[in-house]
Amino acid sequence: MSKYSYNKEDIMENKYMCEETIVHQDVVKDVQSQIINENMSDKLSKFFKAIADPTRMKILYALKFKELCVCDISIILNMSQSAISHQLKTLKENDLVRSRKEGKTRFYRLADEHVHHIFEVSLAHLMEEHDEKDL
Repeated sequence: MSKYSYNKEDIMENKYMCEETIVHQDVVKDVQSQIINENMSDKLSKFFKAIADPTRMKILYALKFKELCVCDISIILNMSQSAISHQLKTLKENDLVRSRKEGKTRFYRLADEHVHHIFEVSLAHLMEEHDEKDL
């Protein structure tokens, strides 16, 4: 069980609930005024869903280092070019990668510095809890 999982018995015993119902109006209003709208929540959900796939994650990680073509990525990940192209389409639709064509070859790169930063922050977070060798 991960540290974020809840034990059914704990929930039944209300270990994750307040003992008394007290609404902190100022806090509630403040958060309500800043919470993201449904449209942005949906976009964010799709964004995380797009990077949640292990193959797409590896592709993004490879692109963190260099601009690569489908042929390069297929060799790096030991997968067919067709499988890589399919994953790149999803990444492109979610604005995680961009491409450019040079002759008959299409090169892919991370969409922008934000995508690179997401990896850096995520890895730093994971390394706080695990040895580097576990990653």
